[in-house]
Amino acid sequence: MKLKRGDRLVIATHNSGKLREFKGLFAPFGLDLVSAGELGLPEPEETGSSFEENAALKALAASRASGEMALADDSGVTVEALDGAPGIYTARWAGPERDFGLAMSRTNKALLEKGALSPDKRRGAFVAVLCLASADGETQFWRGEAPGILVWPPRGNQGFGYDPMFQPLGHERTFGEMSEAEKHSWSPRRPGLSHRARAFAQFVEAALEH
Repeated sequence: MKLKRGDRLVIATHNSGKLREFKGLFAPFGLDLVSAGELGLPEPEETGSSFEENAALKALAASRASGEMALADDSGVTVEALDGAPGIYTARWAGPERDFGLAMSRTNKALLEKGALSPDKRRGAFVAVLCLASADGETQFWRGEAPGILVWPPRGNQGFGYDPMFQPLGHERTFGEMSEAEKHSWSPRRPGLSHRARAFAQFVEAALEH
């Protein structure tokens, strides 16, 4: 599956923060982007047991409902001391109101209960899996990971989700303290800093005509 300038692509999300990031990443490529939320498509229940399965559920649902190619992202935070939690349940830790202040507090509490006080015991990674789907059921996947430390208290008000709590390795600031350009730092043949940018760089090489 290949996309070219002017092609229509459904971004299978109802998350405004995620959609904003995708529009920034796609800006140089001239695709006609529309979100599942803008089309009024229902959100499928995320019943998969992996990021890949949930990304496929969302991409296939959006593609079949719209008759267009669709790109979905399933992403989350995995924390070593919590045996990979919250992982695919990252959004659920934010509760029905999607309160990520609550989610970050819950994560920090779980780390404290594990005695994870020093940075070396608070390691984790942001994970993003992209799935491109066609209406006939064909799928392709790309996975990006960004290792880092879960800090407390959260710092910064940029980005969304766990960004204020996540300090990428090799940096002194959290994603919440970085602009979107810094956070992604993506360009052709440069993978970028964030998990989403790293997955997107693979997607560009495999699925975009450029």
